[in-house]
Amino acid sequence: MRAVCMALARMPEVSMVRCGVWKPRTRPGGFEGHGELALQWIAALRAEVEAERHAQGLQSVGFCCEVARPEHVELAVRYGMEAVWLGARTTANPFMVQEVAEALRGTDMTVMVKNAPNPDVRLWMGALERCRQAGVKCLMAVHRGFDVFRNEGYRNSPLWEVPIELRRLMPDVPLLCDPSHIAGRPEPIGALSQTALDLGFEGLMIEVHPCPREALTDGGQQLTPDELVGLLAGLVVRSTDSVVADEELRLLREQIDQIDMEVLQMLAERFKVSERIAQVKREANLAVFQPKRWDAVLNGCIEKGMELGLGADFVKGVFERIHAESVRLQERTLGTDKGLN
Repeated sequence: MRAVCMALARMPEVSMVRCGVWKPRTRPGGFEGHGELALQWIAALRAEVEAERHAQGLQSVGFCCEVARPEHVELAVRYGMEAVWLGARTTANPFMVQEVAEALRGTDMTVMVKNAPNPDVRLWMGALERCRQAGVKCLMAVHRGFDVFRNEGYRNSPLWEVPIELRRLMPDVPLLCDPSHIAGRPEPIGALSQTALDLGFEGLMIEVHPCPREALTDGGQQLTPDELVGLLAGLVVRSTDSVVADEELRLLREQIDQIDMEVLQMLAERFKVSERIAQVKREANLAVFQPKRWDAVLNGCIEKGMELGLGADFVKGVFERIHAESVRLQERTLGTDKGLN
């Protein structure tokens, strides 16, 4: 603990030290943190960390830990923690979130809320809203990836579209990324961190350990302090201020807007044809879904898309959504969609 704190104290980019005081496990028997003893260690290290920051000419750092129960919040307050976060499993349970939020009422701590394991932006928003209703003034969201069937080679799939949607719906909530949990191993952490910054995330939550191989939990995804220094040095923070956009960027965005309108127009025309097809099928007493035809259309679109430089999975996903809407419209035309979701 001391080795990590003192190493982080020398890094100007670091503003908060993340401490796994309580570590909820999926199954019993694993290391679950040292609890209040760890908070005592933090209290004993504060003065030393503060002195090192002062010697480096840097601002003070805060300490944060995960909380999952009201008693965790009470201990965090007692030991002067500057921030806490709600873990993914807590976010997934609105009852637990409400209890923790009520325990936070009246405190001035920063509260960070990680997304639930499943990609449900409403569940994530709900946890943030419960904390806000409890009077939390400094609130942040943490993207730690999602547990899905295809994790794209990561421990948790990034599914960047979910935090982007959260940003659209709650633009006033700062967004952090936890690339360690997404990656599950050290190698992709740098690229994930850069992607998060490129998407306008305000910060990163990265796991650090002086000797990851000896870590009691999640050692496979932790960086050493020296590795963190190298990673931070290689990151590029880009501007999100549209005022700096030049004339070329403005013209390109206008092209994008025009193309988007054309795509919408073409989709609308496609679905009108689908409705006419439904009428023909009704007269010929044909089923709405024709598996052979759909298989041929999908494979043809994927092949053509790849020729145009588009990813196969992307094309497949787009046309599966288009086909699902086409089937829905044909069912509506045939009057067979009553009661269907």
